[in-house]
Amino acid sequence: MVPEGKVKPVLAMGMALLLAFAAGCDRHGTAEGDATAVNSAFQAEHRAWRDQRLAELLRPDGWTSLVGLHWLELKAHHIGSGERIGNTMRLAFGPERMGLVTRDNDGSYWFTPEQGVELTYNGEPLKGRVRLYSDRDGVQSVIGFDEDKGKLTLVQRGDRHALRVRHSEAPTRVQFAGLQYWPADPSWRIEGRFIAHPPGKTLPIADIVGTQNNSPNPGVVEFVRDGRTFRLEALADGDGLFFVLADRTSGHGSYPAGRFLDAAGPDPSGRVVLDFNRAYNPPCAFTLFATCPLPPPENRLDLAITAGEKNYVGKVH
Repeated sequence: MVPEGKVKPVLAMGMALLLAFAAGCDRHGTAEGDATAVNSAFQAEHRAWRDQRLAELLRPDGWTSLVGLHWLELKAHHIGSGERIGNTMRLAFGPERMGLVTRDNDGSYWFTPEQGVELTYNGEPLKGRVRLYSDRDGVQSVIGFDEDKGKLTLVQRGDRHALRVRHSEAPTRVQFAGLQYWPADPSWRIEGRFIAHPPGKTLPIADIVGTQNNSPNPGVVEFVRDGRTFRLEALADGDGLFFVLADRTSGHGSYPAGRFLDAAGPDPSGRVVLDFNRAYNPPCAFTLFATCPLPPPENRLDLAITAGEKNYVGKVH
């Protein structure tokens, strides 16, 4: 299981730089011209990556739209935004009385809408009782409200379940303060060496709500910076790799609880490119209602990575 909040690399760095190098040779025919072209492509790709990163965060149902995380402790919860009308779980947005969430003896969850309330289930009008599938069930159920500006889903963390609520008018979204980065620096795009672990190896990954999951851990990436060798344990992410890491900037410029980093899988010779310019904050940097993973001890580096996304300076609701 890959932790929530990760993003995908958006551009193929190598190909764009190669094209820029060729274009530089055509235009300048000099080493200086080639270097200028390559650096221009590098900066352009990072601007594009940052633009897409921002767009993903600010989607109407992106991570900045979270407005609630409500743990289901009882077998039945009446939910809604009203204060004194029988709700056992009060939501920040939505109808005053939305419906009833119940848990069957087999552990399945169900939702029964309040009569007369306009809701959707996976995009279709909701007419009666429906099964709620969590984010661990493959296809997650989505209850829409407020003309689908709001969305309610079921999440599972360990043996606990919670209702996660999003709304496009969330304060964290409409008052978003923007992202800040260290200047993009080609020296932080480092080629490392992938060392495979035995098949089936896992790595315990804890999160901020106290849950621990054993995540597939295909190998470790070894890299050199400032003459010193460092190692990062990788989590499986389809054909790619995913890292949860902390460094000497954590709490001193970058988000205190660490950052995420994506990388393509190793090439046939075992090389992996770690572009720390694309280290980014987990959702918990922007909202109180995410369940972000924490860096494992192996990925707490004695290195100040002055690259990538800085700590968020806006208000976290």
